[in-house]
Amino acid sequence: MRLKLLSILFIITIIGNISAQEKHPVLTGEVEISISEGTFECDLTLSDIPRIKDYFIRLNSGMNILHMRSKKPHDFLVYYDRSLNDTLSSGESNAYYFGDNTGKNKFLPESIQFKYTGKFPVVRDTIEDYSRKDWKGNIAFNKNSVRSDGFQSAWYPVLYDITNDQVLDEVFYDIKLTCSDCKSLYVNGNKPIYAKSYNFKSQSPKELTIFCGNYEFSEFNNTYFLNSGLSGQQLKEFGELINSYKAYYADHLKIPFDQPVSFVQTTPTSKKDGWMFVSYPTIMSIDWQNGLKSIVEPEYEKIYRPYIAHELGHFYFGTHKVFNSALGDMMSEGFSEYLSLQLTKDRIGKDVYEKMIDRKIKNLGSFNPTPFGKINSESEYINRQLYSYNYAPLIFSSIEKEIGEQKMWEWLNLLLSTSTKFTNYNFLVSTLGGVLKNETKLNDLISKYFENKNSLENAINKLKEID
Repeated sequence: MRLKLLSILFIITIIGNISAQEKHPVLTGEVEISISEGTFECDLTLSDIPRIKDYFIRLNSGMNILHMRSKKPHDFLVYYDRSLNDTLSSGESNAYYFGDNTGKNKFLPESIQFKYTGKFPVVRDTIEDYSRKDWKGNIAFNKNSVRSDGFQSAWYPVLYDITNDQVLDEVFYDIKLTCSDCKSLYVNGNKPIYAKSYNFKSQSPKELTIFCGNYEFSEFNNTYFLNSGLSGQQLKEFGELINSYKAYYADHLKIPFDQPVSFVQTTPTSKKDGWMFVSYPTIMSIDWQNGLKSIVEPEYEKIYRPYIAHELGHFYFGTHKVFNSALGDMMSEGFSEYLSLQLTKDRIGKDVYEKMIDRKIKNLGSFNPTPFGKINSESEYINRQLYSYNYAPLIFSSIEKEIGEQKMWEWLNLLLSTSTKFTNYNFLVSTLGGVLKNETKLNDLISKYFENKNSLENAINKLKEID
């Protein structure tokens, strides 16, 4: 009965939303940056805005606003309010909205001009001049460059549709970017260019990740490497490796990996942090050890290649399909990590795969995760790293042992290809049921892994079984 009820709910959800098409706003204007001063000067206009009744506009909290101005349907300076209720914001941005004449509702112009400036710390290469922490949403200046993602840092105005739990960070753009103390400019979705000023335009909507500064870049088979430090031979080896990983995913998921990728190497603003993040088509490596070079160095390649496999997995889980609702972050990160595990097992080495599984089990230690079916908000993950990168892929790996690799790949394909407004628990279970077509088996998996307080123990025991 559980399967039938969930299937009905899922079908209704699909029918209600399958014809809806996501509309992307257009961002135009001018941005001037100084990497020596740590400044942004922005005059940007957001237009072609979808008709949304309940929304926030996120903008980095370090930006000082001169004004927000309605440009269409009427031209006037608009009074804005700030909300403290943007629960999905990670803290870097403020949430703004425009109240209507009644004081009870919101209104949203079709086109809005934003003029603002921001000044941020510039970290020098001295022992005394580091920040305590660096992270993805940081607008990070060092003496040679500036990097910023778009979604989390919100250096440009990002619209959030509250009703549909949808962040409209991917935009069509036509922006003149100037950095007089830079020699190289890069905006996500364009090729890097040697210039101090350039008009960047997008052919498809993109998150506006940027990397500007004094660095060199190279290209291999339409893959760009910015500030990589790689030799010509290493570039060739790296490019061929990436193409093989893309082909592996496309072959198993039955969905083309049809985007070129740009890799950025840069240093953190802190002394010890190091990580990678992706906002397609950019994969950014931030560390002091040059993680990109480690991909092709025999001493380190088995450590670093699974990280690249994870970031490439985000082309599917996070780009091809964007996940939302309480389990959305878990699905995006957990399934990308599961993809990395599969590729590692088949292409890098089964011994490396087994060590990754053992490390995840060890990392979880005394962690007591809430099973998927009991999660009502992301805060209930308790520890995002442990929940999404360790617990979730162990659950998925144990399900793979239960249903077999072929059915598992079919489930991943269905997750990626099914139209739905909310990627919630019903979506997760219904897609699995759609692959199994076996109510008894589905209910068994739900009972062991999705709704059981001992789900982690059950997964570990299953993974330790000898085939």
